[in-house]
Amino acid sequence: MTGEIPFKKTMVFAYGEPRELSPGVVRLVANNPSPFTFHGTNTYLIGTKELALIDPGPDDEAHFQAIMRAAAGRPITHIFITHTHRDHTDGLERLKAATGAKICARGRSRHAETSLKHSPSGAEFVDIEFKPDIVMNDGDVISGPDWQLEALFTPGHAPDHLCFSEPERNVLFCGDHVMSWNTTVVAPPEGNMSDYMRSLEKLLDRKETVFMPGHGGRIEQPSRMVKAYMVHRRWREQAILDAIRQGHTKIDRIVAVVYEGLDPRLIRAASLSVLAHVESLIERGLVSCDGPPALDRPLSAV
Repeated sequence: MTGEIPFKKTMVFAYGEPRELSPGVVRLVANNPSPFTFHGTNTYLIGTKELALIDPGPDDEAHFQAIMRAAAGRPITHIFITHTHRDHTDGLERLKAATGAKICARGRSRHAETSLKHSPSGAEFVDIEFKPDIVMNDGDVISGPDWQLEALFTPGHAPDHLCFSEPERNVLFCGDHVMSWNTTVVAPPEGNMSDYMRSLEKLLDRKETVFMPGHGGRIEQPSRMVKAYMVHRRWREQAILDAIRQGHTKIDRIVAVVYEGLDPRLIRAASLSVLAHVESLIERGLVSCDGPPALDRPLSAV
């Protein structure tokens, strides 16, 4: 078993140009590419009369103008936030000021020091003081004239992560929870692997035939992709546990063994991912650590 995922690296898009993915669903890709955002953050406009928007993306004038052109004078009444990482929310203030839209999101419920920590890419996470106009919990629904979005609480990548289901269009907007081009980063203290695995399980029996992620192209066989994600994570966990049993007791050594030939730009992300797996293994009594697990603290198999 290799835990390989059938990634889709191709994506048809042009910066600043709206692309209709299905009737009443338009995608705009922000020009903020990186090893963590692929070609950039996806912003979605939903509806044909009064519009809902999912994830404003970065604070970028060109992206903001592209959104307003795509709206073409139609009011954007609601802005939905999948999670409060800066690549999804930094453009929020500018867009809210221009539209007066209501902000719909889970909001920060786990008071951790994440506003002072840095993401795997080195950028600062969003401030934990973010507060939506409308707090959405699991199963909450908000509707417009020709759209309806139901929140699905999926913590793991972030403690406030939501996916949004649009049942009439048979689409799930899955944020950073599942992506077609790469695995999702689960990086403590913001990310939690046990939460993430439970959230993946929630997607196994979804009826939507298409997932639309926060980065990368649409996922056409979502159930297959979710199962592949789960197999991959279990395979990675076993590889980490095997490395610890073989005497690689610190995370830098585990990363070198488990992620052989890794792009140096991704070492921090891999280290934090290993830490997330280690936290889960400790929680289940398979690994021990003298104190809270950390990147430089020795580990041992139980």
